[in-house]
Amino acid sequence: MEKRDCAEIDPQITDVLLARKTLEGRVRHTPTERSAPLSQVCGGEVYLKLENQQLCGSFKVRGALNRMERLTPEERRRGVVTASSGNHAQGVALAAVELGVAATVCVPGVCPETKKQAILTRGGSRVTLKVVGHYYDDAEAEAARLAREEGLTYLSSFEDPWIIAGAGTLGLELFLDQPDLDLLLVPAGGGGLINGVAIAAKALRPEVEIWGVQSTASMPWVASWPGGTVVEVTYEDSLADGLMGYIPQSLVDLAKKRVTGFLAVEEKDIARAMAFLHREHHQVVEGSGAVGVAALLAGKIDVTGRRVGVILSGGNVDEAVLLSVLGAALDG
Repeated sequence: MEKRDCAEIDPQITDVLLARKTLEGRVRHTPTERSAPLSQVCGGEVYLKLENQQLCGSFKVRGALNRMERLTPEERRRGVVTASSGNHAQGVALAAVELGVAATVCVPGVCPETKKQAILTRGGSRVTLKVVGHYYDDAEAEAARLAREEGLTYLSSFEDPWIIAGAGTLGLELFLDQPDLDLLLVPAGGGGLINGVAIAAKALRPEVEIWGVQSTASMPWVASWPGGTVVEVTYEDSLADGLMGYIPQSLVDLAKKRVTGFLAVEEKDIARAMAFLHREHHQVVEGSGAVGVAALLAGKIDVTGRRVGVILSGGNVDEAVLLSVLGAALDG
């Protein structure tokens, strides 16, 4: 597929603060909750950032609203096109209705039905939904083609400074609630969330460690990190469908400024984390949002004696998938 790497993307804490002003009163300041059971298991103080309770069910609405507000009048007139695994598109749909902009949304075949229906419900007549191929990269290639051939404004779901700054408002909130965290575990997909959170976190607490977490089914960050250059990887279907797809070199370069490293967890670890969060915290969290908890439960990182923030990035999971995960946990 065509990769559209930007020469440099380098938003700063001032961009995050501007995004916070833009989003004020339009998104939720989601709770930060101490997890007694995780703290007991891990030997540290663990705090969960419940972004699964955000509008549209995920953090993605932050970046989507922030980016859509930056459209010029001409861009609004022409309309926009985006690719999404399902959560970013809901934010675009919400903004499309607010701003009166037509939006074409391309999602992959692995996009859960609950996300497809939410996109259509939130966007109404303003949104055209296209299901393309199987994995995220298929949808992104089609979105790029539509932008090129139909004159639509392309909105990346991660490789964009306004998207990153919007995601950074989550990190800002987390440190307003818990200023002395030592380590963060952040779901790592395209790279918008982890870079945005890192910008805010490092500005407020320079010594904090920031770790990204992926599934072994799709782990380009883990493969690319040691050499600092994007490495192509193969994909498999995953409970963490929202984290699947390629990563751009521009965001690897940006992450190298602030991120400590990346971890990978197995699918069974993700399922265990989803069931744990449902049982212990009564939270519905999609696989992509549960990878940080999966890393803790699987002992992928030692947090003994440390204060840890874990971002639960979204809660949009198909009912059938959730019931399957919970049923397997009961049987096990």
